[in-house]
Amino acid sequence: MGAAEFLDWSVQIALVILSLAFLGTVFKVIRGPTLPDRILALDMLVATAIGFIAAIGIKTGFTLYVDIAITLGLVGFLATVAFARFVLTRGRSENDGPSEDDDMTQDAVIMPDAAQFSEVGEAKKK
Repeated sequence: MGAAEFLDWSVQIALVILSLAFLGTVFKVIRGPTLPDRILALDMLVATAIGFIAAIGIKTGFTLYVDIAITLGLVGFLATVAFARFVLTRGRSENDGPSEDDDMTQDAVIMPDAAQFSEVGEAKKK
């Protein structure tokens, strides 16, 4: 078995494993059970897609796939940060009901502004 044949077999095995991971992750996106689980599964879908792109790039020898994978990784990271911010702003997962000590109206989260951070920093210096 030569190096080219070994590489072809390795890429085929990687594609099968990535396909199984993709199917399992899609199942997790559909079944949940909570919103954070679904967000984590969507992030895993992005990682699996990057794996597919890398495997196909190795198989074809087309180096532009590396740039596409890097771009998808950056977009996936930004999407994960946006989803995490959404969950924090929302305040709870979809299966959680309102709690007794929940005195916030309309699930708003109060975020400090930059001026408060600078005041804290100046207070520590003194």
